[in-house]
Amino acid sequence: MSTIKRLFDFPYYQAEKYNLDDALVTKYNGKWISTSSKEYIEKANKISRGLLKLGISSNDKVAIISTNNRTEWNIMDIGIMQLGAQDVPIYPTISEEDYAYVLNHSESKICFVSDQEVYDKVMAIKNEVPSLKEVYTFNKIEGAKSWEEVLKLGEDQSNQNQVEELMSKVTENDLATLIYTSGTTGKPKGVMLSHKNIVSNALNSSTRLPLEPGQAKALSFLPVCHIYERMLQYLYQYNGVSIYFAESIETISDNLKEVKPEVMSAVPRLLEKVYDKIIAKGADLTGIKKALFFWAVDVGLDYQPYQQNGWWYEKKLGLAKKLIFSKWQEALGGNLKVIASGSAALQPRLAKVFNAAGMGVMEGYGLTETSPVISVNDMRDSGFKIGTVGKALPETDVKIAKDGEILVKGPQVMMGYYKDEEKTNEVLKNGYFHTGDIGEIDDEGFLKITDRKKEMFKTSGGKYVAPQLIENTMKQSRFIEQIMVIGEGEKMPAALIQPNFEFIEEWSERKNYNLGNNNQEIVRNPKLIDRIQEEIDTLNARFGKWEKIKRFELTADVWSVEDEHLTPTMKLKRRVIKAKYMDLYEKIYGNTN
Repeated sequence: MSTIKRLFDFPYYQAEKYNLDDALVTKYNGKWISTSSKEYIEKANKISRGLLKLGISSNDKVAIISTNNRTEWNIMDIGIMQLGAQDVPIYPTISEEDYAYVLNHSESKICFVSDQEVYDKVMAIKNEVPSLKEVYTFNKIEGAKSWEEVLKLGEDQSNQNQVEELMSKVTENDLATLIYTSGTTGKPKGVMLSHKNIVSNALNSSTRLPLEPGQAKALSFLPVCHIYERMLQYLYQYNGVSIYFAESIETISDNLKEVKPEVMSAVPRLLEKVYDKIIAKGADLTGIKKALFFWAVDVGLDYQPYQQNGWWYEKKLGLAKKLIFSKWQEALGGNLKVIASGSAALQPRLAKVFNAAGMGVMEGYGLTETSPVISVNDMRDSGFKIGTVGKALPETDVKIAKDGEILVKGPQVMMGYYKDEEKTNEVLKNGYFHTGDIGEIDDEGFLKITDRKKEMFKTSGGKYVAPQLIENTMKQSRFIEQIMVIGEGEKMPAALIQPNFEFIEEWSERKNYNLGNNNQEIVRNPKLIDRIQEEIDTLNARFGKWEKIKRFELTADVWSVEDEHLTPTMKLKRRVIKAKYMDLYEKIYGNTN
């Protein structure tokens, strides 16, 4: 069996070991279309040959911008890397100005895009990018060049020996990809990841995947331009897992029922939304059904792994599973065993309730710079502890600096930032990568993240406040969709809140309140403000006096990636949000200094 040293070795390994009929599956015009392991390799080779004819060779950069995950992305990925060239995946939702920056900074020569919207954005700035020769599209677009032209160019096999020669020259320590982090501050940084960085991460993370190799399906929908989903796709290929690409975030519940996957990845925001939907359905029940539903939820919220709660609890849990949780499982396809959660902190209550329901939400931790996984929970061998991000992966050395910062050494740590030695030297010191996160390791070796070093702030009274911890607690309220804790250098913490307008509409109907005709009026309604104050007061009880949110203001906007409130992985862009709502900030602190 061939060993895997470079990223393009994964499909060959899969074809040799599992030879799947449905290695990659995408829905086109309402039909799921499968690509086998063999076709995957054949098409990747066509792309390599076609790109060679277009003048692409080792160390050239090729950009890929796709609105959704799809088979074409993976074929391009392998086809590009086989030449010793690098792909540059770009978030579709960033601004045209950021497109221009990334394409110029990476000196990308060709760009492959998914659809009309992305195509228009690239064409609008193409003249500002001297290196960019051609733009090809996956969807058929009038007047645009199709990626199929590159496949057609590659049908002629006369230069296959040249492809193989270039492949043989690629070593595990070579650069594989440039991933531009959607920084919460400043210009995106190009993270240089080698083949070894990502291969080692996929192989080491694979030791934490509790599935029978060659017998599972995955549903993939987190953006593959983000290293988390991309690394998981290599891990799936290694384990003979068929990858089905969800059509979009909107169709996810239909796709789950159609595909019935055993595994998927998620960000906490999605799990919060799923949970809220389930609870809303329960709230609509009446009488004994409603009582049973919320009894089961309460049982779920007490969950601890490994029967720590004793036999009587397990008996109740068995009943709750039979009566209530089995229906939750059905709604998510019925086969879901593992949900890998990453990219932000998961509320412990969600970990409890999903695991109680038999869907193992396993929280992990990592960064783009660490390819990405540093640590992850694993249900087996006592490797799971709620409220932690699990134990470090094999070959990974994690230590906590004097100031609490998490430092990491291991084969997954990036080569550096592209064309930016200064920033590289700021984070890579004495062989350790400085994560910028604050955490602790308990006696059993579980890592716990407490906050972002950069996001902690001091009030004017000199007390430290960890905003993420407070925000995560407050988001347990169904009235609060997004919240940002503020108060650096001020005498008390406060918050800017985007209410959950969907839930508030239901709530106001139940109460027969007329809160107003639009979001502007709704956020000024005293009934709503009083109700949210109640929620804040209840949740504030968990915090020290100096951490409690003393005042808040509601925003009428829905915070989104498009409007720059959030990064593509749904993290708050704190500086942007503060600048957008400076009037509300002044209202809170204007007279308090």
